[in-house]
Amino acid sequence: MIGRVLSLPKRAATGGPQPDAAAMLATLTVPVVLIDGDNRFRFANQAGEQFLGISISQLRGLSLGDLLPADNPVFLLIEQVRAQYQVVVDHDLSLESPRLSKHGVSVSGAPMSDVPGSVLLSFQDASAARTLGQQIAVRGAARSVSAMSAMLAHEIKNPLSGIRGAAQLLEGTVDAADRELAELIREEADRIRALIDRMEMFGEKPVERRGVNIHRVLEHVRRLAQTGFAASVRISESYDPSLPPVWGNRDQLIQVFLNLVKNAAEALVEADVSAPEITLTTAYQHGVRVALPGSTSRLDLPLLVTVRDNGPGIPDDLRNNIFDPFVTTRASGSGLGLPLVAKIVGDHGGLIELNTRPGRTEFRVHLPVMPEDGSVDAP
Repeated sequence: MIGRVLSLPKRAATGGPQPDAAAMLATLTVPVVLIDGDNRFRFANQAGEQFLGISISQLRGLSLGDLLPADNPVFLLIEQVRAQYQVVVDHDLSLESPRLSKHGVSVSGAPMSDVPGSVLLSFQDASAARTLGQQIAVRGAARSVSAMSAMLAHEIKNPLSGIRGAAQLLEGTVDAADRELAELIREEADRIRALIDRMEMFGEKPVERRGVNIHRVLEHVRRLAQTGFAASVRISESYDPSLPPVWGNRDQLIQVFLNLVKNAAEALVEADVSAPEITLTTAYQHGVRVALPGSTSRLDLPLLVTVRDNGPGIPDDLRNNIFDPFVTTRASGSGLGLPLVAKIVGDHGGLIELNTRPGRTEFRVHLPVMPEDGSVDAP
């Protein structure tokens, strides 16, 4: 439903936008784009380019109809702006297409008298706030798993070792039928111990960080994937070669992206996608400023790494809890892979967010750059 309508006084056309107005719009942190009477893009500030994921040089060759279907409520908003020559605001919109996936967006449209028929659109995206809330929940869940793993290690590992040792001794003293049962006991003891070992990875340990070339990390992950679990999946890359180093731990970052690529590959294979593909992309953008845990300082997160696949997507009932421990889409999964990914990203002072729908699942990881002095308090 169309929201508030505000009056805007008319002004005489002057033949084009004033340079000072364009300069002011360019400095705004709110995404802003200008479309002409044919709904073609004429201007976008930096925040607008990042919101749409398209540079202004590319946008100038596109119309709004190239990004959104004709029945999207944004077109109705634009028509009302032109018909009534008023500012119109609509809330909680979805901007969904093969090129764009934004939800819970507020859109404001304003007429521009300098260019007849043109409309200035601004967007307020609630996804950043949702992502921050998810990160708080994920870190709380990680702390719970850490406490649980410490308890399990103390209360279960020692007796489990005794059970395994006894089963191993029995294997050499019993007949063939009972030996099979002893082997089963030993194997199950090993499986439980491996699960506890994985949970211990959630322990609170300081992260040793240095400047890391994220493209070398992703290339290493791609080679591992294509020589193993993703041998039948096409992996494409779209990298920004000018990215500065990530401020992180190389081994842990490899673990993050190896887990994400492995999950994507397994989803593609299980769904029997006809042309399975995983796309790895990097980009530089102004990220969300977040406070480091236990610190009053804040970090910019301008480095964006995206892992995208063309699989079936994540079911609706799991999307809000996908980073919680023991939540999994696979019968054989432990449900600890994505929680560990979220914890490592959080330990780096970063953010991870999920966008998913049938045919497209995208994990977006926001990371900090290496500081000029090469030192920062580890989160």
